[in-house]
Amino acid sequence: MPDLTRALADFATGSITTTPAARLVTSLSALDWIAVGRAGVEEPVSRILREMVLDEGGTGRAHLFGGGAAPLRGAALVNGTVSHALDYDDTHFAHIGHPSVAVFPAVLAMAEARDAAIVELLEAALVGMELSVRVGLWLGRGHYQAGFHQTATAGAFGAAAAAGRMAGLTPERMALALGLTATRAAGLKAQFGTMGKPYNAGLAAAAGIEAVELVRRGFVANPLAMEGEYGFGATHHGAGEMSALEGLGESWLFEQVSHKFHACCHGLHAALEAARSLDIAAPEVATLTVRTHPRWLSVCNQQAPTTGLGAKFSYGTVLAMRALGHDTARLDSYSDAICADPRLIQLRDRVEVSGDESLSETQAHLSLLRRDGQRQEVSHDLMAPLTLSEREERVRAKAAKLIGGGAADEIWALLRTGGGAADLASRLTAG
Repeated sequence: MPDLTRALADFATGSITTTPAARLVTSLSALDWIAVGRAGVEEPVSRILREMVLDEGGTGRAHLFGGGAAPLRGAALVNGTVSHALDYDDTHFAHIGHPSVAVFPAVLAMAEARDAAIVELLEAALVGMELSVRVGLWLGRGHYQAGFHQTATAGAFGAAAAAGRMAGLTPERMALALGLTATRAAGLKAQFGTMGKPYNAGLAAAAGIEAVELVRRGFVANPLAMEGEYGFGATHHGAGEMSALEGLGESWLFEQVSHKFHACCHGLHAALEAARSLDIAAPEVATLTVRTHPRWLSVCNQQAPTTGLGAKFSYGTVLAMRALGHDTARLDSYSDAICADPRLIQLRDRVEVSGDESLSETQAHLSLLRRDGQRQEVSHDLMAPLTLSEREERVRAKAAKLIGGGAADEIWALLRTGGGAADLASRLTAG
């Protein structure tokens, strides 16, 4: 067995020592995943995927967001797609991927089918999400820059690892599952801006389930398919960065996952977080200057959006929304009406945005000139760690806004005090 596959297979199947931070962040990501999934069930892509899978029939073994049940692979496909439909789920900037929407749909389906406990589910999810980050780092930034969507590619390996751990695969069979996943992992950035982007997450979750279920039944695949000649890395612009494995099983890179606290493009989040430290109430703003990494200028710097969707990709609009007291964490804050508000337009036009190569993709710098002539300067880096208590408070508050405080508290209690995976799966829908 080659070095990479051996290390990943041993990690995915072996005993692990977690940290309190890793356990808490995993539970928070589970709550966040369920909340954004429930909030996204009425999106067109969610309705289409759910309708297709339910029409296919089969034995309903796992719950779906929005109600109903489906076979494991279909459930993973639906739940991965639905939970990424709003693009409001967590992001890991080490490789620019969304770990939860690939891993949780696969591991929850497998855990529900095997009547596992929530504590086992969360441990397997942590292993899968950690592995997806490590595989993303092994592939390197060139893989992403070439046009591959890490959520779909690295995420598929994480989904297989989590589902395989839940299914009790041996290291040898886990290696086969990872090798088989290498021939199924797929997803392109060309789909960004379409229904294809959330579908990529569903594909990753379904691929992980499929590989595990086949290997569990005796299917044999090439264990060299990740790193060997003509393998996934060689054919997908992978850099083969073996340093990605440093500390595997001893330190948890997943602890650094970034949860979204604003219902807009993640490129805007550093600026919005920086604005929390500024007094940007509408009447006092003369000009507000934003410096950001240049890559975001072509992504989320719409000058004069006229729709709620466009507002989610506009520095000027979201900062003006904040100055006017609108909650940027709420989905309904972004509307066509807010874009037409004369007060917002006046403020939006006072926001100046420029690119700065000295800033990383997770940083932003704001300079506020007040009408009284005073100037305030503030910077924020999304990689700056939150305290665990602050992270918990903000993730739980976000979930409450999306699905209601009672439902969010109920799910959080299950995640923290235990129960069965089926109990948690039943919370994928209201009621």
